[in-house]
Amino acid sequence: MPDLTETEADMTGVPAPAAAKPSVEAIGDRKLKASTMMMGHGYDPSLSEGALKPPIFLTSTFVFPNAAAGKRHFEGVTGKRPGGADGLVYSRFNGPNQEILEDRLGIWEEAEDALAFSSGMSAIATLFLSMVKPGDTIVHSGPLYAATETLIARILGRFGVHWLDFPAGATREEIDAVLRRAASGNVAMIYLESPANPTNALVDIQAVAASRDAIFTGETKPPIAIDNTFLGPLWLQPLKHGADIVVYSLTKYAGGHSDLVAGGVLGSKAHIDTIRSMRNTIGTICDPNTAWMLLRSLETLELRMSRAGENAAKVCAFLRRHPKIERVGYLGFLEDSPGMERQADIYRRHCTGAGSTFSLLVNGGEKEAFAFLDALKIAKLAVSLGGTETLASHPAAMTHLSVPDARKQALGITDNLVRISIGVEDADDLIADFDQALAAI
Repeated sequence: MPDLTETEADMTGVPAPAAAKPSVEAIGDRKLKASTMMMGHGYDPSLSEGALKPPIFLTSTFVFPNAAAGKRHFEGVTGKRPGGADGLVYSRFNGPNQEILEDRLGIWEEAEDALAFSSGMSAIATLFLSMVKPGDTIVHSGPLYAATETLIARILGRFGVHWLDFPAGATREEIDAVLRRAASGNVAMIYLESPANPTNALVDIQAVAASRDAIFTGETKPPIAIDNTFLGPLWLQPLKHGADIVVYSLTKYAGGHSDLVAGGVLGSKAHIDTIRSMRNTIGTICDPNTAWMLLRSLETLELRMSRAGENAAKVCAFLRRHPKIERVGYLGFLEDSPGMERQADIYRRHCTGAGSTFSLLVNGGEKEAFAFLDALKIAKLAVSLGGTETLASHPAAMTHLSVPDARKQALGITDNLVRISIGVEDADDLIADFDQALAAI
């Protein structure tokens, strides 16, 4: 949380607060790992009666020490002065729990700044509203999460925003062709999702960045934003590969227990300040209780994601050999999958792990997929992913039902596709469950 220095206090008439104990970021020459910093970064127990964990600050507003402080805070909140408020103002703008959460979110990917939102879609919507105006074009990879596609094509489209897309696995030449076509107008943003939901196709972030840099210059250069929910922050860190802004549904791996809904955006301070101004206006910040729950969950993020990833590798090895399975869309199989050499190359350059969410194509169609889903005993039939429990769903009939049939077919969202998110249960128990469910087909 920002503090005024003594010099700033003298200039503004705002008294400088007592110095907070700084968070430990290194011991000697050793920079601490993100998993270590999740235990205390951004929080000083001495400011909260010595409480080991931050209290939940259930207040709608905060008391200013004097009128000059109130004025300075509102200068930041309203954008009259860059950089946001210098302190706590009102819970639509900021709060202690949310600010500690944002400090910790940025650590995983070494982002300059971060923001927390009430849901993944509120994060995406606020991002678009802060950067796009009528007549602009959004270039995006496909497929995207269905609600994101709806937001771009059906909602922003009503306000004169255009879009062009390229397939998730597009080559540099294919990306160049789409960006050159879009460059005849104003491209406000390049928006990616990798792996794509629900096909697990990877986007070549480095190729997109190289294409953008070759075609656009100066102020016309659009930022690259990416939804990193499926693999981040453990298995993919897009800022290191050319992305400018990273979006999360924190509901998924960050929350990790299927008991909250939240979103996050990370990136450069300049971009985050622009998005923060819109969030301040429309009020899409997450609430203090949700922020507190996320702080709890971030402490075990690495443990949960690691276990789920190990489980997924074992389960997919079993499913791959099953006679009732047509194909398993698991990133860990790209290296030895014929025809997937380009995807394997992207995986080697971008990813540090295969994740725990994958697509499963059963032999048959909707009838066979439904029979499999209805027979599951341990895995739960529910949308979402990244929780402690294993979840299974049918994208064509559920999350992507609103996507036109022709587009679903073009994107590979078929009636025999099932999406699986592996949890932290015993891997052999999960294999037994999938085996008996496949027998029901």
